[in-house]
Amino acid sequence: MIQTEYDFKLPGGYIDNRGQIHRDGKMRLATAADEIEAARAPRVLSNPEYMSVVLLSKVITKLGELEMITPKIIEGLFVRDMDFLKNMYQTINDVGEQVNVIGNG
Repeated sequence: MIQTEYDFKLPGGYIDNRGQIHRDGKMRLATAADEIEAARAPRVLSNPEYMSVVLLSKVITKLGELEMITPKIIEGLFVRDMDFLKNMYQTINDVGEQVNVIGNG
């Protein structure tokens, strides 16, 4: 059986408006729909750098005791936590590996 969800612990953590720190979370594998929807998001169309924010808000299924993960939550992360999550996304989704297509070489 393929693993589709992975646990993580942020190095810093997201601090909510009550001062509570959220570090433990779960990230699921991305789907093609996640990437298509993120690419079509208005904020991404005007600023392609925002793509990782939208994507992470779709694939992070849990972060501490937060009920919902939104782009606004991702925006509030410390840079080191954002880097950690981007690296994790790339690792679990094997981003960057070449895929050999049958009939092409």
